[in-house]
Amino acid sequence: MTGAVPVKPTFAAAVVDPVAFAAELIRAPSVTPRAADALELVARRLEAAGYRVERLTFATGGVPIPNLYARIGTEGPNLCFAGHVDVVPEGDAALWAHGPFAGTIADGMLHGRGAVDMKGAVAAFLAAALKAGQPAKGSLSFLITGDEEGPALDGTVKVVEWLKAKGEKIDHCVLGEPTNPVALGDAFKVGRRGSLSGILTVTGMQGHVAYPHLADNPIPRLVALVAALTAAPLDEGSDFFPPSNLEVVSVDVGNPVFNLIPGKAEARFNVRFNDLFSLESLKAEIVRRLDSAGVAYALDFQPGASQSFLTAPGPFTELVADAVEAETGRRPEPSTSGGTSDARFIKDICPVVEFGLVGQTMHKVDEATPVADLEALTRIYERIIARYFAAFA
Repeated sequence: MTGAVPVKPTFAAAVVDPVAFAAELIRAPSVTPRAADALELVARRLEAAGYRVERLTFATGGVPIPNLYARIGTEGPNLCFAGHVDVVPEGDAALWAHGPFAGTIADGMLHGRGAVDMKGAVAAFLAAALKAGQPAKGSLSFLITGDEEGPALDGTVKVVEWLKAKGEKIDHCVLGEPTNPVALGDAFKVGRRGSLSGILTVTGMQGHVAYPHLADNPIPRLVALVAALTAAPLDEGSDFFPPSNLEVVSVDVGNPVFNLIPGKAEARFNVRFNDLFSLESLKAEIVRRLDSAGVAYALDFQPGASQSFLTAPGPFTELVADAVEAETGRRPEPSTSGGTSDARFIKDICPVVEFGLVGQTMHKVDEATPVADLEALTRIYERIIARYFAAFA
């Protein structure tokens, strides 16, 4: 399990410089959903190395979204690396010390949108997989999407459905999201909290503030409802998860003047919840709290909700932690904090863990990663590949 037994390639292994390739990916601007050019760079590298590449486009959300699934080998076990090449917008490009899509390497850093989240990791595990070559027994695969930073309607979730329909089995998956708070080796994700959003509406009657008896102000009732929602913690956390938290993110009546009682008041909220709740039990708790306020309301739970999940401790999680520790000297803490990721879809078909770069600059102006971290991440992925096929093949 802990020995780094090399994979025996059945064809000449390819050599890819992960830093140069990450810079190349950054230079292919891919703000969601325009990720086709960056995805094609990945596809061509994999095809040249002997991978069978499936280019998959879905458009149920109205905009064509490019994705790919690539595999080398036909036997199990199948170890998959997953990730995305779409990125968030760059904001004001004039604020960047280096062009957001220049892929500049300077002062030991790779600069550009996606360097951390997560073109750097895509380049690292592509370099690691191509260096390893085809396993003597088993398969390596890639699941790369162009719709992680967007609505996530036609990305990984659709590729997972496609894999199920084809009977294509993935045994384990490593997702390259940035997981480390401060230094490479700090943490890896073994689960994610669920997410549920809702819109709470109270309807009154619009009127003049000087004649309140002719109107019905909905704001006091909305305040009472928000107080009922937030009066007590949802829970105190569980063995693997921090406490669930409900955050009111907007309160709005759409009223810019001082002499008008509004006719409607609205609050929006999001809950990040742990494994003590299911979506159904959480919805029931929210309704119970709202009903306790004793006022009329309308509640609309939003689409896109996700369940919490956990990849239980075991040989696979230990293998990943061992590989990280062997390279960095730090044993990563198993974490379930943070937002959502495409792991919420992948967990439906196989155990998944997440390990990538340090996330301090992701989504920021001047996003950048140390070149040394990118090279070390590549070696960690190489160790994971070698240990995986020594243990599971």
